[in-house]
Amino acid sequence: MALPGFDVRGDLPEGLHKATLSEVLGRFGSGSEARQAATAVLQRIHRLVTATGKLDRFVIFGSYVTAKPDPHDVDFLVMKDDFSLAACDEQTRVLFDHRRAEGEVGASIFWACPSALLRTSLEDFLLGWGTKRDRTLRGIVEVIHDRE
Repeated sequence: MALPGFDVRGDLPEGLHKATLSEVLGRFGSGSEARQAATAVLQRIHRLVTATGKLDRFVIFGSYVTAKPDPHDVDFLVMKDDFSLAACDEQTRVLFDHRRAEGEVGASIFWACPSALLRTSLEDFLLGWGTKRDRTLRGIVEVIHDRE
């Protein structure tokens, strides 16, 4: 699946775009040192949360999925309802503490379990993360499993 091009503001078009991790890395993983560093962090986060066996959805939004040369990655993890933080090792557990993840990992990470969303659908909730501070909308990316 090809990710769409950027709009005139350097954002993906509004909506939730799906791509494999390989496609995400191919599109956004090279360029400036800051972009390469954010990519290494993104790969680490993906590896650790996938290893829990409880990752439901991995969504990337914010400047990482834009044309900005010096992005900060922002991820939203949707964990399965039976996810247990207590079952994670310390290296993984830090990812689920927003402040620690920012300070120790260099990523802004948000997470939830689907059952925690009482007033909205998961799709609408995720699409809400495509709203920028100026209230304009941009696209976000969901990482899907690589085809074998």
